[in-house]
Amino acid sequence: MNELKTSDHWRELQTKLKEKYPELTESDLEYEEPMQQDMLRMVEYKLSKTKDEMQEIIAGL
Repeated sequence: MNELKTSDHWRELQTKLKEKYPELTESDLEYEEPMQQDMLRMVEYKLSKTKDEMQEIIAGL
């Protein structure tokens, strides 16, 4: 998920994800470069989505 590379872009994605999925919290979407994959797995689990589904969701935002 290369689209998470910049913090400005991530903030924009974070806002869109929270609008689309209000059950996500700020702490669910905290982005730290070395922990990116862990954060994404947690969001996938919370939304009951697969990795591929999450990639599609993020790509569509």
